Amino acid sequence: MPKIDVANVPVETKTTYPPPFDEPCKKRAVQRLGLASGLTQFGVNLVRLAPGAWSSQRHWHEREDEFIYVLEGEAVLVTDSGEQVLRAGDCAGFKAGLRDGHHLQNRSGADAVILTVGTRDDADRGEYSDIDMMFRPGRYTAKDSYYAHKDGKPY
Repeated sequence: MPKIDVANVPVETKTTYPPPFDEPCKKRAVQRLGLASGLTQFGVNLVRLAPGAWSSQRHWHEREDEFIYVLEGEAVLVTDSGEQVLRAGDCAGFKAGLRDGHHLQNRSGADAVILTVGTRDDADRGEYSDIDMMFRPGRYTAKDSYYAHKDGKPY
């Protein structure tokens, strides 16, 4: 596979979360490096969080492992255990099946750049720890029907 020209990988600034849960993630920019190189078994993303942006709502995955590595700046990792500041060179991992909701918040005055790596599994499901929302299987194939309330009612 030839070298990926990161400058030519599309930058996605949208979020698929239903309102109002989309609001904190609107200043998040993602470049899907894994897709740009043709990978299908795991995702590799370059994530830029502007000041005030969140990486996601706080969540956990039933079937997907996740790994994050801070390349630039700093972000606050929020988990069930509390908060930790992560700076360039810091990393963290989240094992599939552990119900420890996690996400990153950029509370600094400068951008944070994070490399994220994770399993891609269409059968994955999980929940958002702080809100009435879960995600259902089919995320990579049926994006429109992917979020639901925790009682199963679709958004």
